[in-house]
Amino acid sequence: MAILTDVHTLPTTAALNSEPDQTADQTTVFDINDIHRLLPHRYPFSLVDRIIQYVPAKLAVGIKNVTFNEPHFQGHFPGRPLMPGVLIVEAMAQVGGIVLAQMPEFPENGLFMFVGIDKVRFRRPVVPGDQLVMTLELLSIKRRRFGYMQGRAEVDGQLAAEGELMFSVVD
Repeated sequence: MAILTDVHTLPTTAALNSEPDQTADQTTVFDINDIHRLLPHRYPFSLVDRIIQYVPAKLAVGIKNVTFNEPHFQGHFPGRPLMPGVLIVEAMAQVGGIVLAQMPEFPENGLFMFVGIDKVRFRRPVVPGDQLVMTLELLSIKRRRFGYMQGRAEVDGQLAAEGELMFSVVD
């Protein structure tokens, strides 16, 4: 499997504050075009706008800018728009897919299916205007077919949702 190499890197805060001759850590950033090269999701089900941190085979941090223009807000709920919990979990799963899609253990043309959730809890509502920051950390891989991840979704530093997600690859 080819790892996405056409990405942008930004120096971390520590690197910006360090002496010029020191080796600086880099944070990998994937824009929407990079994400679309890795994931099959498209509008209206593409729920990740940017990956702001990526550590190969370990974790990804992605953002979703929540806007009133999204189709689910017309009915969920009129006069009090709330992002459905299932879409928050799906957005977290898509961030997890960024990690799994680049792992050499999985088939190059495999499709990752979201197959399970455990211990998911919703802690605060997500509303238009929020920026959802999702961190997905790989916990384990089983039989080169299943990936287990821990996910957290936050808004303004407050926990919005968390849980364990399970994926399976379909050839």
